[in-house]
Amino acid sequence: MASPAISPDSSSHEALSSVNSAPACSPTSDSENLSPDELELLAKLEEQNRLLEADSKSMRSMNGSRRNSGSSLVSSSSASSNLSHLEEDTWILWGRIVNEWDEWRKKKEKLLKELIRKGIPHHFRAIVWQLLCSATDMPVKNQYSELLKMSSPCEKLIRRDIARTYPEHEFFKGQDSLGQEVLFNVMKAYSLVDREVGYCQGSAFIVGLLLMQMPEEEAFCVFVRLMQEYRLRELFKPSMAELGLCIYQFEYMLQEQLPELNIHFRSQSFLTSMYASSWFLTLFLTTFPLPVATRVFDIFMYEGPQPCFPLGCGNVLPFNQAELVQLDMEGMSQYFQKVIPHQFDSCPDKLILRAFQVKYNPKKMKRLEKEYAAIKNKEMEEQIEIKVRWENRSRHAMVVTRPRCPQGQVTRAQEAEENYIIKRELAVVKQRCTSATENLQRAQTTIRQLQDQQVGVPKLGGQAPSATTLGCPYQ
Repeated sequence: MASPAISPDSSSHEALSSVNSAPACSPTSDSENLSPDELELLAKLEEQNRLLEADSKSMRSMNGSRRNSGSSLVSSSSASSNLSHLEEDTWILWGRIVNEWDEWRKKKEKLLKELIRKGIPHHFRAIVWQLLCSATDMPVKNQYSELLKMSSPCEKLIRRDIARTYPEHEFFKGQDSLGQEVLFNVMKAYSLVDREVGYCQGSAFIVGLLLMQMPEEEAFCVFVRLMQEYRLRELFKPSMAELGLCIYQFEYMLQEQLPELNIHFRSQSFLTSMYASSWFLTLFLTTFPLPVATRVFDIFMYEGPQPCFPLGCGNVLPFNQAELVQLDMEGMSQYFQKVIPHQFDSCPDKLILRAFQVKYNPKKMKRLEKEYAAIKNKEMEEQIEIKVRWENRSRHAMVVTRPRCPQGQVTRAQEAEENYIIKRELAVVKQRCTSATENLQRAQTTIRQLQDQQVGVPKLGGQAPSATTLGCPYQ
């Protein structure tokens, strides 16, 4: 079922606390069909996540009062001991998954999906991401070193932007840092492989995350695969047509699931693209802290861009609806930049669990895609028609009002057009001249005949009749 909208008189903090109080291992629709052994594995992962959170909280509480310090240390020690056993089980499990990858993808797909939603262990992310997108053995990897020797027209733009990519992360700090250098290499190499896209702002955040997990050659191969197979290339094309489609589909979900917030956004002229564009272009990497955003990226690697929709409509906006409806456009813009990014630091599991409780209808999304394509085609036809009309009017105005240009400044096409018009007008004038000459000759013949008939005719009032008196059209 779709996530209900939060009423205006409730607060986002209440919404967050209500979600945090929900059971951590609430099953999703996909986990209901798993076997008891598979459910036990999921329960272990849930317990590990709970202990990790408890361990971090107990470590923070060590700076509290002396009266509670002893119990905090005991709690921390106990949680860490239990955690070490669960970590060992997790390593064994994911090691088996990697070694038996084909079997897991074919026969244990539902369990694999649930495990990925619980989070891929950090040390396994590099290989699992490559396996998920089939980037382990790509021919383009052999071209990487040669691409780095070439020059790209996007180099200056890439250099300018990489300094603003994860500026607070140690790996990317400093102009001469290793992180900035390898990030430049990967972005430059891709701009040479795909010259139509070249380089687009936002893509560096995705590559930066890959470089935190794996060497640059492997990151390059994964990025190429993501661009080709995950529709990211359509997002980063100069026209950004795919981004327009995503915004169109997201607006439909917003109107359907959060109508009150949608009305407020419209009343304040707060466009969806003003806050949601970065969600799709960077896959929430510029919205959430890295630990949370990496969990989202785990899911993206397995399920594609689909989770961006429920994450936005099922989590970010409902949690903040009460505050947003009280703000104007500038206030909402600041709220999205400063408040929302830090709301899910301590509860990534709840964030992801809530997202998959939001109803996502692929058939409806496909219908919206067709609607959007029809709208764009109609706009294109109208633009072409307007362009043709404008060109025709401009051509006519140029012929009628164009001043005589100095020699050498008129193009051959314009001269040919002028010559054609002059020849056509000259032909008309010649035709008129010929017709007038013939009429004149006939008139002169008529006059001579009349003059001959006048011989012996008595004069009228002492004057001979004129050609006008006799009805001759020409004198």
